[in-house]
Amino acid sequence: MKIYIGSLNPTKVDAVKQVFANDEVFSVDVESKVAAQPFSDDETLEGAVNRARECATMKKSEIGIGLEGGVMEIDEDIFLCNWGALVDQKENVYRASGARIPLPEEIKAGLETGRELGELMDSYAEKINVSKHEGAIGIFTNGQIKRDEMFSHVVRLLKGQWEHDQK
Repeated sequence: MKIYIGSLNPTKVDAVKQVFANDEVFSVDVESKVAAQPFSDDETLEGAVNRARECATMKKSEIGIGLEGGVMEIDEDIFLCNWGALVDQKENVYRASGARIPLPEEIKAGLETGRELGELMDSYAEKINVSKHEGAIGIFTNGQIKRDEMFSHVVRLLKGQWEHDQK
């Protein structure tokens, strides 16, 4: 089966390759059609669905997958959030979300000025391309959960829903 993921980010691509290990996985650069830094569950989910739909329409793609990381607010706190979507050739849309953890006040303050989480994390962790490696989840869980693991959990949720409907 041919699966297209709407991202060139290695953590997202690796997550799909882990879960769909026996399939052909292709990564493509597609637009999320949302802000560079999604700032709600709705916006983050919309970005994932947009990416998945775009991939599902590509030639010879049987499944399109979109994965989107964002942040969302609960009361006064900002939480890391992530959403995934899987769109098949029948145009069925499957959605799933994963881990959430609160982000420190320092990161919240930067996000509220319009900066992106990836940029803030590089500065905070004094590293380059945190979003392409352990991600904010890896930094703030002391390496217990890394970004590819977080996204592979979401992809497993998507795949399981899709497989259930194939029965």
